[in-house]
Amino acid sequence: MIVEMPQTTVSKVGKRIQELRDKGGVVSLGRVLTLVVETDFENLEAAVSCANGASRLHPSRIIVLAQSPNGDEGPRLDAEIRVGGDAGASEVIILRAKGEVLSNKESLVTGLLLPDAPVVAWWPSESPENPYGTEIGQIATRRITDSANEVRPMDYLQSLARNYQPGDGDMAWTRITLWRSQLTALMDQHQNRKCLSAEVIGAADSPSAHLLAGWLRLNLGVPVALAETLEGERVTGIAGVRIEFDSGALEMIRKNQVAYIAQPDAPDSSVLLPPRSDLDSLIEDMRFLGEDRGYAQVLLGEYC
Repeated sequence: MIVEMPQTTVSKVGKRIQELRDKGGVVSLGRVLTLVVETDFENLEAAVSCANGASRLHPSRIIVLAQSPNGDEGPRLDAEIRVGGDAGASEVIILRAKGEVLSNKESLVTGLLLPDAPVVAWWPSESPENPYGTEIGQIATRRITDSANEVRPMDYLQSLARNYQPGDGDMAWTRITLWRSQLTALMDQHQNRKCLSAEVIGAADSPSAHLLAGWLRLNLGVPVALAETLEGERVTGIAGVRIEFDSGALEMIRKNQVAYIAQPDAPDSSVLLPPRSDLDSLIEDMRFLGEDRGYAQVLLGEYC
C-alpha cells in the first residue's frame, strides 16, 4: 500500500502513520532500528530498493530524505508512506523536500524516528565530507558513506580520515570483506615464511583497492604496491593480490566471480569471490552498530 501526501508537514505524516498503525496497516513492533537515507530524486528508487532488501535481515523503519536538485524552488514537502508489499519487511517514509524546507533536515526526521531504537544514516549517492558533522549524522549511531560514488575517491578518503568519528563506515571497505577473510585464511598457512612485499592488482580510482592495500600494509608490515593492469589489460575494481615470500609467492587472481589461488607447497585451487553489491554491503554495515576498528586503523593509518 502506498499513501501519497502532497504538500504536507512532518507532523501530518506522523499522524498518518499513527492512523495506519491503529488500523493494523503498519506494525512497528519488531523493528530494530531506523534507517535514514539521504539522497536525491534521481537515486531515490534505487536507494529504496536496496534499503528494502536490507530490511529483510534488519527489520527497520526507513526514512528517505530526498532533496530536489533545483535549489531555487520554493519550499515544499511531499511525502509518501509505503507499507505491506510495497515496503519489503519494513515501513518506508519518503520525504521529497524542496527549497527552504531543507534548511533544518534534523527536524524533518526526528519526529518520525522509532523511539528507543538506534539510528543508521546512509548516503547512497553523494556523501558528506564530514558525516558526523551533518544534521543527520548527529542523530545517527552508525554513518555509512560510499567513496566509490565520489568524483575524487582518494581525496574523499582523506576527508573521511580527517573527520573520522567512531561509528563512521564506508562501503568501499565493506566491499573487501571477502578479500580480507580469504587472504587471512591463506596467510595462516604461511606463518613460517618471511613476507617480503605485496601487490594489489586494482584500478587507481578504486577506493576499495587502496583500502585493501592499506590493510595488507598494516597487517604484513611490508611495502604494498598497486598495479593497474593484469595480463596487459587495465582492470576495474580489484582483480587480484600477490604476496611475495622468501620461498615463493601467494597469488589470488579473480576472473569473473571466481578467484584462482596459487601458493607454495599447495595445489592450485579456486574459490567463489563475486563482487559485492550495494545490498550486500548495506546488510553487513547494518549488522554491527559499534565502531569498526579495523576500518578506522586502516583509514587513519593511510590518510592521516
